[in-house]
Amino acid sequence: MVTERLGRARAALASVAMRIRWRSPIRGPWLTSVFGLVLLCALPVVIVTGLLDWVAYGPGAIPADVGALHLPRLDWPTRPAWLFRLTQGLHVGLGIVLVPVVLAKLWSVIPKLFARPDRNLLKLAERATLVLLVGGILFEIVTGLLNIQYDYVFGFSFYAAHYAGAWVFIAGFVLHVALKLPTMVRSLRSRSLRTELRTPPARTRPEPPDEGGLVAPEPDPPTTSRRGALALVGGGAVLLAGLTVGQTLDGPLRATALLLPRGRTAPGDFPVNRTFVASGISPDAVGTGWRLDLGAVRLTRDELAALPQHTADLPIACVEGWSTQQTWSGVRLRDLAALAGVADPTGATVRSVEEGPFARAALTAGQVLDPDSLLALRVNGSDLTRDHGYPARVIVPALPGVHCTKWVAAIGFSR
Repeated sequence: MVTERLGRARAALASVAMRIRWRSPIRGPWLTSVFGLVLLCALPVVIVTGLLDWVAYGPGAIPADVGALHLPRLDWPTRPAWLFRLTQGLHVGLGIVLVPVVLAKLWSVIPKLFARPDRNLLKLAERATLVLLVGGILFEIVTGLLNIQYDYVFGFSFYAAHYAGAWVFIAGFVLHVALKLPTMVRSLRSRSLRTELRTPPARTRPEPPDEGGLVAPEPDPPTTSRRGALALVGGGAVLLAGLTVGQTLDGPLRATALLLPRGRTAPGDFPVNRTFVASGISPDAVGTGWRLDLGAVRLTRDELAALPQHTADLPIACVEGWSTQQTWSGVRLRDLAALAGVADPTGATVRSVEEGPFARAALTAGQVLDPDSLLALRVNGSDLTRDHGYPARVIVPALPGVHCTKWVAAIGFSR
């Protein structure tokens, strides 16, 4: 008897708390479904481009052990040359633009997150998918934004954690869509978007009570309309797009990338992830005594410059979202392979003067043999600066920037 009374008391207190907390008159299945529809259309693009980026990095390229979550090995193509620039730009850029929509969607369903669990199996399954969905997407947003800012305060491997977290989110996303798609379709049909966009706050009315508990039982008077809520979220997304897109596109928009640390550079320059000073390399290691080790032969920079040179306009793009296209000049990798006595290489391993987890990069046969794959000595008509990889760096079409190794010390071509 006492337990039953305590249960009723807790339920009554929860009901009172819900009425106090969640009293917005615009919250309801229709508004939630509008935000959900936007995410349903856009999040698959973020998911697919993120998985493609992981494939582009290739096995062993990232210092991360993800066990059975590894995707099948695929040789990342070199054409079109802007492929990685597109996939990474979409993944990071669209991910940032969707942050206001995600937050609005969470706001619209927040009463449900605090509701007492139902004993119905379908309702319990829906609650479980919400845990995966909400937890997964918040983890991905937070770690992704910190990575863009080069702020690794979380203390674990971003690559492994972000990738594993993506699969948690994907599982929750797929299951949640499967369970809630019919409800979303019914809710969207219950009201006219055109009518809502014409309805001012004074004429805004709550939706009819719903079984999901999103509609407030005792709503407050409206202070904004659903039109206003959509405009606020849409305006936030547009603002973030304007402050983000310049990091992916060259030209005047580069100056608008105000929120991203690699968005803007000095006139005539282009971004770098890590400067020469930050790399910790001794200046003597890239001085007059530097040699490129090809195994069978060692070449000075002057000897490399005396070889046939090739020039190509190629983009370079990094996982943090920035990219840029520049004019590179140097020796073709396939010419260096022939010089090393490997006429038909099956791949290559590039080693940097720098020490650390990204000091090596593995290239496939197609990446080595592409006619625009270079050991670059110059960029935009001038010798590479130390920040950009002097005395020599690798540049390969469509390859992630982390594989375009700077301060190259050796290249081993495999037979």
